[in-house]
Amino acid sequence: MPGPRAAVDIGSNTLRLLIAEPSAQPGTPWHDVHRAHRIVRLGEGLHASGRLSEPGMARALAALQEFAQLITAHDARLDQTHAVATAAMREAENGREFRDRIEAETGIRVQIIDGETEARLSLAGAMAVLHADTRADMLLFDIGGGSTEFIRVRGEALVDAVSRRLGVVRLVEAHLRSDPPSAEDYRAMVRTAGMHLDAVADGWPDGKPPRHLVGTAGTVTTLAAVHLDLYPYDIARINNLGMSRVEFTALRDRLLAMNHAERQGVRTIEPGRADLIVAGLAIIDAILERWHYPELIVVDAGLLEGAWLKAPSSPYDAL
Repeated sequence: MPGPRAAVDIGSNTLRLLIAEPSAQPGTPWHDVHRAHRIVRLGEGLHASGRLSEPGMARALAALQEFAQLITAHDARLDQTHAVATAAMREAENGREFRDRIEAETGIRVQIIDGETEARLSLAGAMAVLHADTRADMLLFDIGGGSTEFIRVRGEALVDAVSRRLGVVRLVEAHLRSDPPSAEDYRAMVRTAGMHLDAVADGWPDGKPPRHLVGTAGTVTTLAAVHLDLYPYDIARINNLGMSRVEFTALRDRLLAMNHAERQGVRTIEPGRADLIVAGLAIIDAILERWHYPELIVVDAGLLEGAWLKAPSSPYDAL
């Protein structure tokens, strides 16, 4: 029986770790051994400077050193860990330098992936847990700190995947100037998101959005947890959750009426997300408006799980 193996997702905002064993049980092809995540804001200031900041890299290294200890403690191998880095490290002038530093200081070898690979891995992770009807015809979006991926699927097959430089850290740094968020600040975020969505739709030869809208990653799952008042967090209740547009609008209005401290006081919003959730709302708002979806389906599995599935040592790496 193969032992546990690990995957790491190094995002612009959050670093995540999954240690799991292959599973033959219906539902998902992995059995969780351990999960961890740390909000480090690696991409903080990148939009203005073009470089990863020293404080951001220090926070990320501390988290990755902790991850390395967890991987070893749970009998997984560092040299077989599939670690992927996304927008912050692929865009930063010093991204590759930081990649080398991570390996030297933690033993974790990092692959800086492009936007298309990121989208494909996110799709692989989501497809593993979504209901068959949903994955047959869906638009999956994955909101990150520095980018958002848009993936169209029909007949459970990839139609196309687009990555845009539209992320919550980027939006907050560019547009959030008031507390609570002013209508002007929020509209600026929605407009910016809308311009990216126009570019996404322009790349669709048939111009047709799929039947179902599915969202993954921390912003979307946090909103779902707030909607359910789900504390402690429970992945099983998040996967395949449907949130109507009416429910989303009520949640949006509730959160936008709060100041930063009030949002941070919501028990289902973890420290470090209170400002970023505003940008996440704007992106989802723009998506719902652009393509007139009546419902958002939420899935917790995405890039991290896709990286685990497609690790070089994985029996699923050819999926």
